[in-house]
Amino acid sequence: MSQDPHTPVAPPVSNAPLRKLRFHILRHDPRNPESVPHFQTFEIEEAAGMTLFIALNEIREQLDASLSFDFVCRAGICGSCAMVVNGRPKLACRTLTQDLPADISLAPLPVFELISDLSVNSGKWMRGMSERLETWVHSLGNEVDLRRIEQAMDPDLADKIYELDRSVECGCCVAACGTARMREDFVGAVGLNKIARFALDPRDTRTDADMYELVGNDDGVFGCMTLLGCQDVCPKQLPLQTQIAFLRRKMARTGTT
Repeated sequence: MSQDPHTPVAPPVSNAPLRKLRFHILRHDPRNPESVPHFQTFEIEEAAGMTLFIALNEIREQLDASLSFDFVCRAGICGSCAMVVNGRPKLACRTLTQDLPADISLAPLPVFELISDLSVNSGKWMRGMSERLETWVHSLGNEVDLRRIEQAMDPDLADKIYELDRSVECGCCVAACGTARMREDFVGAVGLNKIARFALDPRDTRTDADMYELVGNDDGVFGCMTLLGCQDVCPKQLPLQTQIAFLRRKMARTGTT
């Protein structure tokens, strides 16, 4: 049976000697008025095939039960466990400790509302962005008939749409974005990727002018500084650079007509 090329495959486990790992974790609970942001160090022994997710669970189970971090699927699908690892946004469940130095610093993703320690409310940000950009198929003038067979789509076009739909909304691209750090309302690469996806979808009846109203400004595609940190850190390796360039050209043409 052939394997889905998008299915994450764990790198081979190294035969290198196991190490003592020192985790320097940024701790802070904004709900506690006495809490002050600080780094706390934990030391554990590395295990074969250990991921950051496994290491954090060991720390919480054996050293400090108050440590907060997020996880759901443990397979790189939900995007919940994103955090800053040695200065770079990553998914904890897909990051092997063997690929990191023995000293590992962990911090919550910036931009998003902090819940506690490594846990952030990325869902609140994603929902607000999706509502602003109306990231659903608009079929104006077409009566919805749930009994009707859906119209066939060209397979190549369907593949292109599927490729953009692989976003897990982990927030890594937002955390790595210079514009998002400066402009609170910037929709980020994740938002622009969604608009590019609906611009391709023939079932969406919105025009380029409609899309321009959503992202044809400095909080949208013209706010991107093309530093491309988003593409560098995307755990799903989405073609964000291509989609941003596609939207920028389309919106620039629309804005001059």
